[in-house]
Amino acid sequence: MLYFIIRRTLYSVLILLGVVLLTFLLFNVAAGDPAAAVLGKNARPDEVESLRRELGADLPLFFGRRCLTEAYPAYDRAEPLRPGAERKEGAILLHRNFPADQLVMQITDARGKTVETAVPEEETLCFDEAETERVEFFRLQSNPFRTQFFRALGEIVSFHAAFPYVKVLDFGKTLTTREPISRILLRGVWPSLLLMVPIFLGELVIGVALALLAAAFKDSWIDRGLVLISVAGMSISYLVVIIFAQWFLGYYYDLFPVWGFEGWRSLGLPVLVGILCGIGGNVRFYRTVFVNELRREYLRTAAAKGASPLTIYGRHLLRNAAIQIITRASAALPFLFTGSLLLESFFGIPGLGFAGVDALYNSDLQLLKALVVTSALLFVVMNLLADLAYAWADPRIRLE
Repeated sequence: MLYFIIRRTLYSVLILLGVVLLTFLLFNVAAGDPAAAVLGKNARPDEVESLRRELGADLPLFFGRRCLTEAYPAYDRAEPLRPGAERKEGAILLHRNFPADQLVMQITDARGKTVETAVPEEETLCFDEAETERVEFFRLQSNPFRTQFFRALGEIVSFHAAFPYVKVLDFGKTLTTREPISRILLRGVWPSLLLMVPIFLGELVIGVALALLAAAFKDSWIDRGLVLISVAGMSISYLVVIIFAQWFLGYYYDLFPVWGFEGWRSLGLPVLVGILCGIGGNVRFYRTVFVNELRREYLRTAAAKGASPLTIYGRHLLRNAAIQIITRASAALPFLFTGSLLLESFFGIPGLGFAGVDALYNSDLQLLKALVVTSALLFVVMNLLADLAYAWADPRIRLE
């Protein structure tokens, strides 16, 4: 069992590294420069560079010593001149925005030849417009492994000199409010757990119980009625159920509050909505599993020997269907998180889903990246627990 746990843990670490890599490419490469998105086109060069350094957006992607800088405006013949650059008598003049050390410039001439050289300590640099195609400026760093990718890994877990001081899930500050993201995650995880755990357990317990009832009375009106209600529940949109429940149970009968988070009473209606929206698929899936399992010889033998229905369904059937139940429960977690986005947004619950929607509205890529990595980490951990639950339910899995 110990070997099985170690092997699955190593697999989970590899999966997490792959998720971090995809998230890194999505937010750090495809999303563009976060400093330009936050500060706009009219920001001062020193403000842009300061924010880039804080976010690590000036660093190389995977490996290198050249960092982006705004000490001098870059020049490209195919693009309009940037602030601080001007044309004068056939020359391109690039005026220094602010002093900086260890600067190099990469010059591409009209023939496509590229040369890299140190930047002289001058207020204005002059280039022949006819002979110059592009000029880019970089700031050198001593450590080539100080890159955006390794910074992204360090945001998940990083060790510091004052061992055993360890920082976990430290994503810096948000782009809009400048609040530490770790504080937002800690503040939002408790409301999200209070919402998601009852929904998860309710869907699982009620779904299994109703599926057992349908399997026990297979082809009867009870079975057909439960299947019909399950299919109808699966066909109704999540959003429609939320709006109808808020109007009917919240506004019309005033049984639950429809907005805010003031205790368990505020969670009653969203938990009820979450269970109603997820229970239909569970009943159909578990009913199919139980019906197929009832055809097995060991259950027929148990019934022939006079075993009680409680022993047949509660002991033999559930135990042998545990693998399918664990698979369904672990696969439902991503959809449960997606549902919490809608529930927290429509009911005003300040959880991780509410923070994600708020970050999406405000284009806060730093907070969005943190939420994506955190949710991926939770899914990897839950999949690891599911693998361990497989080994507990069926010891033969450890030998595969």
